[in-house]
Amino acid sequence: MVTSAKIKSVDFYRKIPRDLTEASLSGAGLSIIAAVSMMFLFGMELHNYLSISTSTSVIVDRSSDGDYLRIDFNISFPALSCEFASVDVSDVLGTNRLNITKTVRKYSIDKHLQVTGSEFDSGPVTNMVKHDDEVDEEYGEGSVLLNSRNFDRISHQHSILVVNFYAPWCYWSNRLKPSWEKAAKILRERHDPEVDGRIIMGRVDCTEEVDLCRRHHIQGYPSIRIFRKGSDVRDENGHHEHESYYGDRDTDTLVKTMEELVAPIAVESHLALEGKSGKTEENAKRPAPSEAGCRIEGFVRVKKVPGNLVISARSGSHSFDASLMNMSHVISAFSFGKKINPRVMSDIKRILPYIGVSHDKLNGQAYLTDPEDRANVTVEHYLQVVKTEVMRSSHQLIEDYEYTAHSSLMHALSIPVVKFHFELSPMQVLITENSKSFSHFITNVCAIIGGVFTVAGILDSILHNTLRLVKKVELGKNF
Repeated sequence: MVTSAKIKSVDFYRKIPRDLTEASLSGAGLSIIAAVSMMFLFGMELHNYLSISTSTSVIVDRSSDGDYLRIDFNISFPALSCEFASVDVSDVLGTNRLNITKTVRKYSIDKHLQVTGSEFDSGPVTNMVKHDDEVDEEYGEGSVLLNSRNFDRISHQHSILVVNFYAPWCYWSNRLKPSWEKAAKILRERHDPEVDGRIIMGRVDCTEEVDLCRRHHIQGYPSIRIFRKGSDVRDENGHHEHESYYGDRDTDTLVKTMEELVAPIAVESHLALEGKSGKTEENAKRPAPSEAGCRIEGFVRVKKVPGNLVISARSGSHSFDASLMNMSHVISAFSFGKKINPRVMSDIKRILPYIGVSHDKLNGQAYLTDPEDRANVTVEHYLQVVKTEVMRSSHQLIEDYEYTAHSSLMHALSIPVVKFHFELSPMQVLITENSKSFSHFITNVCAIIGGVFTVAGILDSILHNTLRLVKKVELGKNF
């Protein structure tokens, strides 16, 4: 009993007999208000504990020196042929990569930017094309001059028509001309067009026959095309399906190639059977582009220094008329860094709605020029890139690259191009998730309960004493 009494003496919460307590209407009202306040404040504290808070800071970019940055793109060019479209990368450290093909795909597109076939085969990157060393001034003319009036008629009279689309001002066209005419003359002697009729070589002056060259999507000079009767007409619009020749241009190689083309065809038949075109030099000929436009998509990896991504018409053995080059384009996608899983990005956006807003700022932008009013126009895009990292307890959630873009159109001094000049900021944005302690949550809940209970008790005491004072005054009691 003594022990029990000693324990009771340290009771902080001594009980008052119920008979000695008095319930009041004001006390009941305050109790209800206190209970509702506790529930409300508890709900607010629970929401704050479950929600995620972040802190944002700007620090020096922590990327290592050997890191590379990936650039993904999908760009459509309504007037640039896939035959000569080239993706080049350069930077201030001296890197200069031309005609990247390993990670880049090309598709011929129509004027509505719709893909018209399978992936365009660019073929391997070749060295300089071989030409005749000595120029014979008395080579004569062995090829037939073609124009818009006789082109279709002659192409249907012979099983194979090989055409040189050239421009008189072009250096490479003039290099080819002697070899072409000598080869055509030799072919005429071996295969008389009037008797044999299996093959004939022709030429088209693209400065005179502009519409004819445009119809066959000629953008570089000289362009050698191989037409086959019976297999080269498309039902949709009458355009020819044909091949481009990319082999050497010396007389011997040209004659050998023509002989291999004509060998599978019987003299009695003037029909070139598809799939029996002879074994020409490997990679010397490939399908010509079916449309004048080209969609270029893929990715490149660049060093994290200021640099350029350039798309243009490029060839080591062709010339281009800058006044006819139109670099209009529509950007379907252009972004920096690794692709982020859409589900991950969606989850991150719930926390940080503003992140990723400028991840693909150029998407959907169109830069179209009228070739009649704005010939030889270069389009330049200036991109300032900033890296953003989202961290959770030293663990990286995502790494995002956002950028600003400013574009301009200017007259090109040479061949027009589309240039993306990118420059990475030396600073990066670091977004860190702030961790929350459960013990801090419990402490706040206790503070809410104790604080509301104490404040309600104080208010009840003040209200009760005030009411008693008012009653005494009304009864006229003096105290």
